[in-house]
Amino acid sequence: MRARELKRWLAEAERLTPAQQEKVLAKLQGQRSEGLVTRLVSERVPAACPHCAGGHLVRHGQSGGAQRFRCRDCGKTFNPLTGTALSGLRHRDRWLQQAEVMDAGLSVRKAAARLGVHRTTAFRWRHRFLTVARETKDQYLSGVVEADEAYFLRSFKGQRRDLKIHGHGRKPRRRGGAAAKRGLSNEQVPVLVARNRTGQMTDHLLSAGNKQGLLAVLPIAVAPDAVLCTDGSAMLASAAKALGLEHHALNTLRGERKRGAWHVQNVNAHHSRLKGWIARFHGVATSYLPNYLGWFRALERNAQTGAGAAALLRLAMA
Repeated sequence: MRARELKRWLAEAERLTPAQQEKVLAKLQGQRSEGLVTRLVSERVPAACPHCAGGHLVRHGQSGGAQRFRCRDCGKTFNPLTGTALSGLRHRDRWLQQAEVMDAGLSVRKAAARLGVHRTTAFRWRHRFLTVARETKDQYLSGVVEADEAYFLRSFKGQRRDLKIHGHGRKPRRRGGAAAKRGLSNEQVPVLVARNRTGQMTDHLLSAGNKQGLLAVLPIAVAPDAVLCTDGSAMLASAAKALGLEHHALNTLRGERKRGAWHVQNVNAHHSRLKGWIARFHGVATSYLPNYLGWFRALERNAQTGAGAAALLRLAMA
């Protein structure tokens, strides 16, 4: 379009009604999303067949703007998204918007309204986008590693049948709600959170809030030569001793916040951000908790690198 034509078009745009302006914006956003998705898909060149893992691949035309491939070993065709979390997902013109609502941390209902889809569709899209994020975490953290347990209320939100089977007779409660017992109990789900001084982070749901639960995940989370800092947790101290980790515990109950180079300020700040962010959802079903933890880790990484919503879209395609 020439500059004169663009100027004339912009002058005409001022006469559009609000409803017409929304349609124009939706069209432009859809084209922007499709353009980005097409570029990201074209950058993905598969090294092996997703069906048989064969490496003898040839180009096999295009479909929907995406290059297709044929495997000479098994004869099946596929595109760069085959086998990924977004394979078969429709409405590519809204994928970038989906990443944007996730970057903003919108609820399912608000996301559905923004995307113009049903709330069940927004829910399914959210968890398709989080398939890779839940498994993308740092492992074998080195250097000075701060660790602590976080506890989340066990929830069967949206799962009344599971509540009857696994809820031990507990009645449904309001979204978010509160535990029936004070302090720690089986109503709480323990999560080990670890973060080192370079910003690497990881978290693991524990099978049990005891030493055995920690020993199942601590060797994966922390490198053998790392220095572990905790807030004086007896369970973490016992697990660290069993693994032969150098361990420094602060007596935070007596107001000890720092001892030389040892402190747990980074992991505590991480906990505070995590709890504040997840509170907006008014309770998260325990079965989906790993997805939300992965979502928060992705947002934390993006905040460190200055990446935006497009990074969430790239991650979902991985």
